[in-house]
Amino acid sequence: MTIERSNPDGLHATPGYHHVTRVQADTLIYLAGQCPLQVSGELAAGGLQGQTAQVIANILTALKSVGATPENVVRTVIYVASSDRADLGAVWAQLNESPLAPAFTTASTLLGVAQLGFTGQLVEIDVTAAL
Repeated sequence: MTIERSNPDGLHATPGYHHVTRVQADTLIYLAGQCPLQVSGELAAGGLQGQTAQVIANILTALKSVGATPENVVRTVIYVASSDRADLGAVWAQLNESPLAPAFTTASTLLGVAQLGFTGQLVEIDVTAAL
């Protein structure tokens, strides 16, 4: 498997991610959007920071279950239920300071959205990995 990440000339500088991720792999892994739910099914406490921490833990668990690591991630889409850029920036910073940080050096999209699926849910992340 090879993963090549690049920022082609002619595109703007990024805050850590790459514009292009080229993958040649035997296996692709698509995680369902990971929500801030604990094993009990309860929404994680602690507002945006606590929910983001739970999503990080859930993604790490899901990746490990298939023998993948954050370095195997080739695409992420981050959804934050907020129109406040400070909230989006706080989630991005928390993700990049976590054990999941290598996953966000690849092709990534960060979106502020009006609403997510669970009552009170503030963050959700879609992940694609390659082995």
